[in-house]
Amino acid sequence: MRGRFEALGTYGELLLDGRPDALGTAMRILRTELAAIDLACSRFRADSELMAVNAAAGATVPVSALFVEAVRTALTAAEQTGGDVDPTLGGAMVAAGYDADYAALPADGPATSAAPPPPGAWREIEVSNDAIRIPPGTALDLGATAKALAVDRAAAAIAAETGAGVLVNVGGDLAAAGPVPPAGWPVRLTDDTAREDVTTPGHAGPVVRMHGGGLATSSTAVRRWRRGGTAFHHVLDPRTGLPAEPVWRTVTVTAASCVDANTASTAAIVRGRRAPDWLAALGLPSRLVDESGAVHRVAGWPADREDAA
Repeated sequence: MRGRFEALGTYGELLLDGRPDALGTAMRILRTELAAIDLACSRFRADSELMAVNAAAGATVPVSALFVEAVRTALTAAEQTGGDVDPTLGGAMVAAGYDADYAALPADGPATSAAPPPPGAWREIEVSNDAIRIPPGTALDLGATAKALAVDRAAAAIAAETGAGVLVNVGGDLAAAGPVPPAGWPVRLTDDTAREDVTTPGHAGPVVRMHGGGLATSSTAVRRWRRGGTAFHHVLDPRTGLPAEPVWRTVTVTAASCVDANTASTAAIVRGRRAPDWLAALGLPSRLVDESGAVHRVAGWPADREDAA
């Protein structure tokens, strides 16, 4: 059983195995999780907790348990990647022209100046069980981890509530929970996971089968815009405040959770040519596609298959 809807500027969908009568419950849980993470972490709605925290940089702000979890998740990602996945890129994103929901961005605009966050500023974020303080002059952007967190939360909640096996997919961030179909969950890889349904047979791209955990793809081929005639993409290097060098068109990683997979795929884009050795050392099966279209597989990623049967 499959359900799908538009959410978070992309789509949310799920596949449910073993409990066709539970599809409505599963969809409700997924919608609720995505609505909650949007209200907590969106940079593009004035009433989000993230916007309140950014507006009060330097002061302690009371926040929800979900926002605390999202920030702690982002700080763990920063720690694991040596700051390559940096939650204090909010100001750099705005300076680079990504200052509105992607669908509302103009095709081009005035030239911009890079505004990288202060080095290591994420280490100065103070988080308690119900409040947060970010350093003065910084702004949060949790786009690298918050959606993946919602995917993990939704998959776990659906499996617990329904007892069914479930695959949750939100714009190419995927998590499986509960009993796994005997052949695994078929997932088709694509450059543009924000627009294409990666769980529907018949689309172009190789197929892998998930047997649990998470899978995420980061790409420099989507969420692109221009400022002053210069092309930008949404994966910024915290050291420069500019888009990471486009060594890789896409990086797909499997890991124990969607958050872990997304953290690694994002960091791989930032790390560029150093990424394959880093992913291999972590033992994370990964598929990297370079700018020429050549495919690089590490840590046991299987050969491409085109069939989804």
